[in-house]
Amino acid sequence: MKIDEKISVLEAILFSSGEPIESSKLEEVIEVDKSTLNKLIELLNDRYKNCSSALCVYLLNDSYQLGTREYYAPYIKKAMETKNNSKLSQAALEVLTIIAYNQPVTKGFVEHVRGVDSSSVVNSLVEKGLLEEAGRIDVPGRPISFKTTANFLRCFKLKSLDDLPKLPNQETMVNEQFTIDD
Repeated sequence: MKIDEKISVLEAILFSSGEPIESSKLEEVIEVDKSTLNKLIELLNDRYKNCSSALCVYLLNDSYQLGTREYYAPYIKKAMETKNNSKLSQAALEVLTIIAYNQPVTKGFVEHVRGVDSSSVVNSLVEKGLLEEAGRIDVPGRPISFKTTANFLRCFKLKSLDDLPKLPNQETMVNEQFTIDD
């Protein structure tokens, strides 16, 4: 298969999926190694850029997804006008932060950290596609655990959870709070 054909196959797969596809699956289907796949993605993105396309390929963890450029987000939001595009509350941001940094976790863990019932907030974030079930914990009652989604990464413009800002360690915070100027 020629390189242009491989790029077209890649584009067709990404377009048809609508969801992120693991790079290993793309490598298998297109019959290329990881380095070649990365070059094909780069060439496809160049093709889109050169023709002023609204499309581009995003890297999300070790998966790729076809999407639209950020510039077009306001137009898409206006056209879609869905509840999912509403602003997140302070409580929702707190819950997302707790889960993103500690995942997978249960609603009980989130409630313990926040000190208030968080069930409705977690359910709302699942509905918005920012959180998803990650299985059940092997403890009495077998509670459901939750984790962030690829949609969470897209919305917060992250390639992976490794791109989350680092949390300051408590020792540094304590020292900074109690530093006395001479």
